[in-house]
Amino acid sequence: MAKTAHDANDHQLLDRIARGDRVAIQSLFARHHGRVYRFVVRQIGSETMAEEVANEVFLDVWRQAGRFEGRSQVSTWLLSIARNKAISALRKRRDEQLDDDHASMLVDDEDNPEVVAQKHDKAAALRDVIEQLSPEHKAVIDLVYYHEMTVSEVSEVLDIPTNTVKTRMFYARKRLSELLEKAGIDRGWP
Repeated sequence: MAKTAHDANDHQLLDRIARGDRVAIQSLFARHHGRVYRFVVRQIGSETMAEEVANEVFLDVWRQAGRFEGRSQVSTWLLSIARNKAISALRKRRDEQLDDDHASMLVDDEDNPEVVAQKHDKAAALRDVIEQLSPEHKAVIDLVYYHEMTVSEVSEVLDIPTNTVKTRMFYARKRLSELLEKAGIDRGWP
């Protein structure tokens, strides 16, 4: 996989972080915090808890930057850490109900109020349907569609074979289609 200039900068930042450079961790945090946070909030459903987990990810990076082997993109490594921390956080609060974030709700200035309401309703229904997926299927859907990762990158983040990612994508899409149809929602967008 070819490294981009952005990746090189991330790798350089990790080298600096490993040497105790506080400015480098601030730069890495500024560059990747939003992505890590959005990934975690979709996994655990709590904005407050997601913020804590995202901060823990960067604390781990501060402590373990020297352990990064450079076999993947830094962003993939960060999401792997985030996934493991999210799983741990979910185990700690199994008895609590998950509530979803409204981050995926963006209003287009060109939309009239009726279309905005339709999008809001459909987005809420889609989030409800995604919540009905298994955690394994939900994670794959999130990484592919929200983080626009490739199958191989998802494989790295989830630490599973690429064929397993493909299989989970197939069954997750099939299940989503069934659930959307059952809910009476067409797959088009207003």
